[in-house]
Amino acid sequence: QVQLVESGGGLVQAGGSLRLSCAASGRTFSSYAMGWFRQAPGKERVFVASISRNGGTTYYTDSVKGRFTISRDNAKNTVYLQMNSLKPEDTAVYYCAGGAVTAAQAMGVPGLLDYWGQGTQVTVSS
Repeated sequence: QVQLVESGGGLVQAGGSLRLSCAASGRTFSSYAMGWFRQAPGKERVFVASISRNGGTTYYTDSVKGRFTISRDNAKNTVYLQMNSLKPEDTAVYYCAGGAVTAAQAMGVPGLLDYWGQGTQVTVSS
């Protein structure tokens, strides 16, 4: 069993930056592709970014390309989401997730991901 705990959310002004972290328990973190998803009020949860097991492959949704960067440190069992140039439309609860899939599958078929965190709130004021 793997537990994921997100941190780093908060309130920031438009144009600001935040770095989210997702710490995983267990010794199999490097076996999992990881992804970040977000859910805005009244909307469905959607894909933001994913990263392969060794960090060599990443995917992003179009709206965050060039602003967000996903990375991971397998020695620390942690995946990160660096968010720059934040916009009010980035306001959402952000979730990390992981599973024994590829980064592409994490992007396209999130139902394949076995493990989900509890989420961290990101609020961007205008």
